[in-house]
Amino acid sequence: METVPDTVWIAACAHRLQRQWHTVDPEQLEEVARDLARDPRLRAMAPDLAAVDWLRPLNEIE
Repeated sequence: METVPDTVWIAACAHRLQRQWHTVDPEQLEEVARDLARDPRLRAMAPDLAAVDWLRPLNEIE
């Protein structure tokens, strides 16, 4: 898999998180995405897939 620069990965991940949480401040979503980027397992994934994986437990509740 091609290595995506951190800034691009974080922005793409935050964008995907925003699709789930429309009312959350984009800066907060970028902070969450930065935290996700620190997880080696999630960082190895494409950013949208990492966000979906991280959101999975929340989506299972609904």
